[in-house]
Amino acid sequence: MSTATAASDTPVVTTKVTGRRELRFEALDDILADAGRLSASHVRALGNWSLGQATGHLARAMAMSLDGTTLGRAPLPIRVLLRYVFKKRILTKGMRPGFNLKGPFAQYIVPDATCSTEQGLAQLREGIERLKREPQRYPHPAFGSLTREEWDQLHLRHAELHLSFFVPQ
Repeated sequence: MSTATAASDTPVVTTKVTGRRELRFEALDDILADAGRLSASHVRALGNWSLGQATGHLARAMAMSLDGTTLGRAPLPIRVLLRYVFKKRILTKGMRPGFNLKGPFAQYIVPDATCSTEQGLAQLREGIERLKREPQRYPHPAFGSLTREEWDQLHLRHAELHLSFFVPQ
């Protein structure tokens, strides 16, 4: 069972965090392996979320790609920027920290602080198994239609970002 320690109860400005792990996942199973190693050890959380919240969040994003969402699309300027300016860079090089979800979408995709490491890891395991088993993918609220391969790349880069905030002790 993971025990995470955070430096402070004050919200962390994630764009300024130092000491994050550099991760590069090549396959969905790499995400689960890393999360499993983290959950089996003492970890220091460098960001604002627990390991359970982070893995639960990744699982919810995976479920959204498989089941869709009723929350609608991102605003037009964000859709244009992401689809035509940042999509290739994000899918190949990764995501930068500091984007804060707001409103109903945040409530939908960010687990609350009561999500335990065990719950988040179980949800992540289920999400990865579904991604490997089910071919259907729904449009992303901001990127629009993505191929299965693009969705997988997005999940890999997303997991690299969030799991990089957990450092084994």
